[in-house]
Amino acid sequence: MPESLTRAVRWSALKRWDSAVGALLIVLLLFSFTFVDGFGNALNLSFLIGNTLPIALIALPMTLLVVSGEIDLSVASTAGLSGAVMGALWNQGMAIETIIPLCLLLGVVCGLVNGLLVTRLGLPSLAVTIGTLAAYRGIAQIVLGSDAVTDLPAQYLDFASGRIGDTFLPYAFLPFLVLLAIAVVALHATPFGRSLFAIGASEEAARFTGLRVKRQKLILFTVTGLMASLTGVFWALHYASARYDNATGLELSVVAAVLLGGIDFDGGKGTLGGAIAGVFLLGALQNVMSLQDVSAQSQIVVTGVLLVLSVLGPRVARQIAVVRAQSTGQPAVPG
Repeated sequence: MPESLTRAVRWSALKRWDSAVGALLIVLLLFSFTFVDGFGNALNLSFLIGNTLPIALIALPMTLLVVSGEIDLSVASTAGLSGAVMGALWNQGMAIETIIPLCLLLGVVCGLVNGLLVTRLGLPSLAVTIGTLAAYRGIAQIVLGSDAVTDLPAQYLDFASGRIGDTFLPYAFLPFLVLLAIAVVALHATPFGRSLFAIGASEEAARFTGLRVKRQKLILFTVTGLMASLTGVFWALHYASARYDNATGLELSVVAAVLLGGIDFDGGKGTLGGAIAGVFLLGALQNVMSLQDVSAQSQIVVTGVLLVLSVLGPRVARQIAVVRAQSTGQPAVPG
């Protein structure tokens, strides 16, 4: 089968998967509003969005990273380390206005370490970030121990967990929309974003065309670390508790949501809209399961199953599209 046809079929299949995830999200919401008691009240919807925001925040840079053919599994540990440092510095009497920038700088350093190990030493990002996942979490425990810092400034707690008037929208949702708009423009409307797709499709070809592959990836890892640390700060404030084990397991939800949204794990394909649809589909599903008293362990099982399906689904759709294209003798049209 010609390479151009294979790529066209692959893109067409992924686009259909994106649309399917969006449609599934709408169906789930309609079902939940109609049949799940308590789902539609403002307080629950606010909880749903607030609990989903940590996944959504990290999903923004993670989408760009996976598109480029890389991954960062240390994001939850970076968030936990950021929260632990935040709690430790607050206990030392430092002003919160100084603590937050320091935590964000720490995230930049964590992401930079990951990026340098991958781009300069040529190590696989999966192996590197599994290692730093354990390292950053261990450092977080050293920094704060088993203490929980809960006496954080009230005005910051109110912003992280409060709602806009009588609506269901959290205050924190507005900054997220700004970050989402920036990420969408960066990925889908700039030369930088187009270069990420090129790198993910074929790193060697991208290098031959003059793209600075290592530099681009280093930027992505650094931004991912920054967003992970921002998530750690938000997590501590939203749940009014800075602990070393904050956000434990969050990386599984982020990866599951991004892949569920149609981002190709091999890189080079996907849309940020599909990824965000996957994020809120996973968040809504977890919220419904909580309302139905499904245990936390069972929710983890469901997340794991979705992770497997999110990898298999686009591949199966692509193979079906390939078979159909071969049988008809006509190329699939990307779109």
